[in-house]
Amino acid sequence: MIARLAGKVAEKGADHVVLDVGGVGYLVHLSAVSLAGLPPQGGDGTLRIFTNVRQDAIELYGFASEDEEAVFRALIDVKGVGPRAAQNILSGIDARELAQAVAGSDVARLTKVPGIGKKTAERLVVELKEKLALLARAAGPARAKPGAGVVEQLRQALVNLGYKPPQADAAADALRDEAEGKKLDELLREALKRLRG
Repeated sequence: MIARLAGKVAEKGADHVVLDVGGVGYLVHLSAVSLAGLPPQGGDGTLRIFTNVRQDAIELYGFASEDEEAVFRALIDVKGVGPRAAQNILSGIDARELAQAVAGSDVARLTKVPGIGKKTAERLVVELKEKLALLARAAGPARAKPGAGVVEQLRQALVNLGYKPPQADAAADALRDEAEGKKLDELLREALKRLRG
């Protein structure tokens, strides 16, 4: 089983990356959050890997963080949630935010995520509350982050340019730490550079 891949980013798609590792290109499915966190084409990237073996295919799912991988693995244990659905869910909500929503039984927040209806949200709360409790505690209470205003403006600008909300959220979140003291146009240029890979 493959647990980790490190190599050059050969190409980026809407929901995947091809990572060149020693001359072999591995197609790795990613959430929008992990995809936005990768360097542009030609840069070095490292991903944690989940290997999904099916009767007709072997698929690789990648994660930029241990938290995202842990939440993904918990999600695929939920009845009716497969690897693709789990990846789509994590494209719509940060792993720690999902853990907090589950811990707080916040069904309303969960149903705002594309692909999660009321029944699925309720099932997530029931089945994952204990599994994700530690991660939710580590995340702490939701709080305003530095540069939050300009990050929200960046997210909205990306949506206005035609990017899907999960892509815009991921790109804006990836630049959150750099946002303090920077102007919107600087952040927008950087976000577009990363999104175009």
